[in-house]
Amino acid sequence: MTEMPMLTGYEEIFLLIILKLEENAYGVTIRRKLSDETGKDWSLGAIYDHLYRIEKKGLIESFMSPPIQERGGRSRRIFKVREKGLKALTDHKDVRDRLWEGVRLPQFQPGA
Repeated sequence: MTEMPMLTGYEEIFLLIILKLEENAYGVTIRRKLSDETGKDWSLGAIYDHLYRIEKKGLIESFMSPPIQERGGRSRRIFKVREKGLKALTDHKDVRDRLWEGVRLPQFQPGA
């Protein structure tokens, strides 16, 4: 059996957000979605640090969009999940699903 590299929690979250945003996966929209989903205010610098690290691992790729009139003719850097990222995400989900199978969490007791 080949050892599969596991994703970090943030890698998993970023890959899922990029997949959900599809062709709209660029810095500002990723930041907005990430902040909405995590309840944490993210800086664009922190977002790009994670994105570039994930891209360096070959899990995502980025490219520049055509110039956008609303942006004064500037382009956006669009992110897309690569095949390697999809495989890692699928493998990661399979492991999580197996681990969660049969787990029953104790009922949460506020103040306990």
